[in-house]
Amino acid sequence: MNEPLSDLPLPEGIRARMVDNGNGLSMHVLEAGYDAPERPCIVLLHGFPELAYSWRKIMKPLADAGFYVVAPDQRGYGRTTGGAVSFDADLNEFTFPNLVRDVLGLVSALGYRRVASVIGHDFGSPVAAWCALIRPDVFASVVMMSAPFAGPPAFAFNTAKDDARLARVETASSIMDEAVRALASLDPPRKHYQWYYSGAQANDDMWHAPQGLAAFLRAYYYVKSADWAGNQPHPLASVSAEQLAMLPTYYVMNADATMPQTVAGHMPGADDIAACAWLTDRDLDVYAGEYARTGFQGGLNWYRCGTDARYAAALRMWSGRTIDVPSCFVAGASDWGYYQRPGDFEAMRVLACTDFRATHLIEGAGHWVQQEQASTVASRILRFLRRDAPAV
Repeated sequence: MNEPLSDLPLPEGIRARMVDNGNGLSMHVLEAGYDAPERPCIVLLHGFPELAYSWRKIMKPLADAGFYVVAPDQRGYGRTTGGAVSFDADLNEFTFPNLVRDVLGLVSALGYRRVASVIGHDFGSPVAAWCALIRPDVFASVVMMSAPFAGPPAFAFNTAKDDARLARVETASSIMDEAVRALASLDPPRKHYQWYYSGAQANDDMWHAPQGLAAFLRAYYYVKSADWAGNQPHPLASVSAEQLAMLPTYYVMNADATMPQTVAGHMPGADDIAACAWLTDRDLDVYAGEYARTGFQGGLNWYRCGTDARYAAALRMWSGRTIDVPSCFVAGASDWGYYQRPGDFEAMRVLACTDFRATHLIEGAGHWVQQEQASTVASRILRFLRRDAPAV
């Protein structure tokens, strides 16, 4: 018999409950602003390796501004149950269209036909983007955080004319695949973390990290934050192995290293940990406790869809579609995430979003921007919703 799960250490004004999303999941959700009916709704979507808990610092400020705020543990994460999460799982459950169905089902279960905004961070950012692209009638605006959205993959265009000058061919994914393969030929050989995460060994490597799960997560969160002085992001000149190798090793790893080995050398000292107000030991215990119970494979299955050309090809159903609701982008100024795929940051603002309103690069924050600089992030989101996004 499973032991009952302990309550999470949630800030005052935030509660947890389970909601059947009608798409095979019993979703564990955190809520703020639930005590006043008819509030406009905001949905917050976390990334990897995170949880709904990652939004704990901005939920109450958004609720205090008049919103009903809900953050689920997404498919394969945390206390959400349903569906298969093993390496042998049907990956169709983890494709973007099904992840959109998860969010749409949750919104419907909560009694909403339209929400003020869907906000996603890290891997939650493309899910939020796809929500806004596929169902703009439901998601009135979108905030993408840390991971830019370059738009759906496209079919080769105008090739039947038998005139190469008339053909515009989608090459972004194939060029990225070629660059990733070429990483193995560098000296020393390298590999891309998303392809590593797609392998069968990654879950066990991290779940049973030799330094201990909590120490692994502490180092992982630290090295991708503004606390690590080595994060000095800048655009890459091209999609090539040589340019990708300029990324930190937590993105482009040494070929023979696991992720726990990669971050072990960046474990912060006791003084750094004591000074880390954005991720206390109690907060870290929440992540370590949840991942010790579940492992990482549910989240890693998302990466497997991203690195498998079959699932990218299926997204050509939306070739040429754009995000037409108001949109904006938020990231930490010390976050390499918005430069890790060359060209995506620019494509988001110029091509993928037709009503792009603002980019906010937050000083003093790295990848975990809504935790590292919570008050600034909340104020930027509220500015967008009050000034730029439509009323719901």
